[in-house]
Amino acid sequence: RPFSECFWNTLQIAIPGAVIPIAVAALAAYALSWMHFKGRDALSVFIVALMVVPLQMCLIPLLRLFSSDAFEKLPLEGTPSIWLAHAIFGMPIAIFLLKNFIGSLPSEVIEAARVDGASHMTIFVRIVLPLSVPALASLAIFQFLWVWNDLLVAKVFGGGAESQPMTFAMVDMVGNKGNEWQLLTAGAFVTMIVPLIVFLSLQRYFVRGLLAGSVKG
Repeated sequence: RPFSECFWNTLQIAIPGAVIPIAVAALAAYALSWMHFKGRDALSVFIVALMVVPLQMCLIPLLRLFSSDAFEKLPLEGTPSIWLAHAIFGMPIAIFLLKNFIGSLPSEVIEAARVDGASHMTIFVRIVLPLSVPALASLAIFQFLWVWNDLLVAKVFGGGAESQPMTFAMVDMVGNKGNEWQLLTAGAFVTMIVPLIVFLSLQRYFVRGLLAGSVKG
């Protein structure tokens, strides 16, 4: 397939594959940090425990789940199944990191909003999200780069060649003997352009996210 089509396939995979888990993880991190419900601590421990589960061990069971009767009516063939798989695999680490950041926000601000009658969704949208931009941007960089450079998940859940990313095209163009190295270097150059743009555009938030919480006033 043309390399340009694989480039657009990678964009279609990487953007939702980075946005979906971060959006869900932000909601979950707020709930685990500032909402009181039964089993909250046990759920937090369970999410941390999921981080040690190897990705390779979940591929076949998850593929069978997507092929079961429960998901039969859902349009999960091709790219949507890759989105869902990346969202599932990236959720534990995203929730863990965002929970640490959102949980360290000043409690006085949250309590003041509650006293004024703000709902949890209002507090999340108007207070927590603006204050969590550095952490969200840092996590977005890592998640985007992981999805952008992925090959294994796309090959398992992507189905045919029409939905495969650039990593699949690069492996295919090199050949079995690896004698077309000039094509590999050209493809690698094209592959790194978009991640470089993403990193440079979010660099200031990335540094703030790494330093967040390191200095206590």
